[in-house]
Amino acid sequence: MTRYERMKMQRRMQRRIRMVVEERRMTLAHRPPVDQGFEGIDPEATVEIPRPETA
Repeated sequence: MTRYERMKMQRRMQRRIRMVVEERRMTLAHRPPVDQGFEGIDPEATVEIPRPETA
């Protein structure tokens, strides 16, 4: 693997990590207040994404 390929791969991983961190930061920042009767959001919970029905 060339130096260029290693650098490219490293940049791609850094970008991925930044996106995950930013997404998590946004999730934690927009929590509804607990004192208004809303339950807390578990940032570690797995979310099921529904698949569109194919006919």
